[in-house]
Amino acid sequence: MAAAIMNGAGIGVIAGKQKTVLITGVSRGLGKSLALELAKLGHTIIGCARSLENLNALQSQLNDTKNKHFFMTVDVRSNSSVAELAKAVMEKNGVPDIIVNNAGTINKNNKIWEVPEEEFDAVIDTNLKGTANMLRHFIPLMIESKQGVIVNISSGWGRSAAAQVAPYCASKWAVEGLSRSVAKELPSGVAIVALNPGVVNTDMLASCFGNSASLYQQPEAWAPKAATMILNLTAADNGASLTI
Repeated sequence: MAAAIMNGAGIGVIAGKQKTVLITGVSRGLGKSLALELAKLGHTIIGCARSLENLNALQSQLNDTKNKHFFMTVDVRSNSSVAELAKAVMEKNGVPDIIVNNAGTINKNNKIWEVPEEEFDAVIDTNLKGTANMLRHFIPLMIESKQGVIVNISSGWGRSAAAQVAPYCASKWAVEGLSRSVAKELPSGVAIVALNPGVVNTDMLASCFGNSASLYQQPEAWAPKAATMILNLTAADNGASLTI
């Protein structure tokens, strides 16, 4: 059972340019840095992740004395867990203005025939099925409200290929194709894009690059650029494959 750990403030109208942004995989890496940056800019964050401990740590870091943000333990691989998230979000905040499908994982460097079945499944279930679960439950809500932007986090390896990360490449190529196909199904006012975040020093990058991952930009340096791009997306960007 998913558990809410912080209540959001109010439903519906967002004053001025403030937006409500739902981020999956919010408890670490890119998701966490993006959430902190957007909150600093005054936007409302809805976040989910599997780790209650990490969500509690993020809650403390935000110092949300006005009880503005909303976090919930969710496993995006589970359709029922995402259904609970959608229900809770509608009760607490209403339809998000922006959804960032960020939750993701990668396989340990290995040739495809040496990747264990459960590891392959975890990559596909999180990166692809997790994204599909979010679309299944939130697109109808956005269609009803006649507005909304969905950002599916892709990768440079969703548009190219690399040895030893075939499961990850396959999942991100699929995210690209899924995004472009769904774009053709959406009505006016709603948009979906695939977004390559670029190369950022996260735990996932370190699993591939080892110590050389530290040569790349930190999530904290990446977040302001990502926030600016994501906040400026509109319905006119529907179907785009973008890069930060």
